[in-house]
Amino acid sequence: MDITIYSSFLPQTDPDAALAFWRDTMGFELRLDVGYEGMRWLTVGPPDQPQTSIVLHPPAIDPGITDDERRTITEMIAKGTYGSILLATPDLDTTFDKLQAADVEIVQEPTDQPYGVRDCAVRDPSGNMVRIQERK
Repeated sequence: MDITIYSSFLPQTDPDAALAFWRDTMGFELRLDVGYEGMRWLTVGPPDQPQTSIVLHPPAIDPGITDDERRTITEMIAKGTYGSILLATPDLDTTFDKLQAADVEIVQEPTDQPYGVRDCAVRDPSGNMVRIQERK
């Protein structure tokens, strides 16, 4: 079996703010910008990894969910408890310094975790948790 992770999904509540964060701050490239019925999906990814993408989608648009579920999802996104992603970098401190200089919401400064990784955490403009590990 040969399976790779091609795309992962995160909700975005403001496509322009999401694009500014993921492209301009994180250094990802914009691969697709798709509009449909007043909504907008953005596909971004690391420039040197064309086989891996994040699709930033409008939240809670599934027609099968109720208004209460939609409201709960929207509240969870605002709290940063709905979407998350784990990224990796070879130099966590330099990456963190760049994020801090870009005035990104910091959740956790670089920390050596008791389970053997060094990581930090920030939120994107929609509230998604973005954890970044140092790759060794």
